[in-house]
Amino acid sequence: SLNWARSDSSALLAVVVGVYLLPSPIDPEPHVLKGPPPALEGPLAVNTRLQKGRRLFPGKLHGPESFTADEEGNVFTGTVDGKLWRIGPDDTLTLITQMGQDLPECGHSTDYEPVCGRPHGVRLDRRGQLIVADSYLGLHSVDPQTGEKTLLRSNEQGADGVPFAFLNGLEISSQTGLVYFTDSSSRWGRRHVRLEVIELNRLGRLLSYDPETGRVDVLLDSLYMPNGVALSPDERFLLVAETSIGRVLRYWLKGPKAGTKEVAVDNMIGYPDNIRRSDRGTFLVGMTTTRFRKATPPFLDLIAPYPAVKRFLAKVIPLRWYDVLLPRYALVLELGADGGGVVATLHDPEGRLTWAVSEVFQHRGRTYLGNTDLPFLPVLEGPGGR
Repeated sequence: SLNWARSDSSALLAVVVGVYLLPSPIDPEPHVLKGPPPALEGPLAVNTRLQKGRRLFPGKLHGPESFTADEEGNVFTGTVDGKLWRIGPDDTLTLITQMGQDLPECGHSTDYEPVCGRPHGVRLDRRGQLIVADSYLGLHSVDPQTGEKTLLRSNEQGADGVPFAFLNGLEISSQTGLVYFTDSSSRWGRRHVRLEVIELNRLGRLLSYDPETGRVDVLLDSLYMPNGVALSPDERFLLVAETSIGRVLRYWLKGPKAGTKEVAVDNMIGYPDNIRRSDRGTFLVGMTTTRFRKATPPFLDLIAPYPAVKRFLAKVIPLRWYDVLLPRYALVLELGADGGGVVATLHDPEGRLTWAVSEVFQHRGRTYLGNTDLPFLPVLEGPGGR
């Protein structure tokens, strides 16, 4: 029996050594977050404002991530199966187009996302065309009436010799027509977003596209998973969410600081996704997941300083298992008009209406709550659940 024990422990040791020697998919740097998460008090105090809504199109819209609207009151969104949709003022649902190939697997397996497409940021330009940042297929212009697609910039083309891997947020200047967009990572595509977050690297960029010339410029690089972007009402600055480290940057477009960045909000209570202007001039930030102070630090805070631990976890834990760690908690932050400081929050602590909010879009007295994976569209009727 001693020999059995010996061979058992030898086998176990062989497995451990084998796993240790396996190459890790990630190459993290040590990172220390700016202290423990803020306490749930003041504007961050828990409430149930997000529970007052209802779910539209259950089973029909899967992961409506981002929104835009036209003068007639139509709302446009893209879903996880690579499709673009129009929601009429009377809540009719019309398919506009499929960004990639229309396969039965689309929306059921992330392995097919690069083929099916995944529209993230959507906005209407001055000519009434939809500008779409498809995570895999590049920057497109889509005719909302006919569904005809025009490729503006492919992921392979990228910028400055670096291809895009994860196009994400999008904003269009009403003054110049410039399209601002983010590439969250030059290494990881959207379906490997968990690896991107665990790795905590600086492989993201903020870019601009000029529709007149077709020119793409890199405005900022070495960003931590840049995600949502939003222009200030006077277009003097742009806010950019850095999801993986829980902060928001302010990038100056005009004035003495033009072309420079600064931290607007740091050490956030969660991981920010898209940022949109509210109907009262403030900014609304959808939080993909919370980062609450508990008896032990949040999981990502805990592993942030230890690259070896991260490399090991990335080898042994299947990506979908991380979903177990994600709380069913919906949270929206409202930032002041300058983008700095939280002035109010909306919560759904039990995830009754929704959770993992990707975007908050206010239109005609209704608030649309985006998400990346849930099979419905949550809305709040009336003035933003205030």
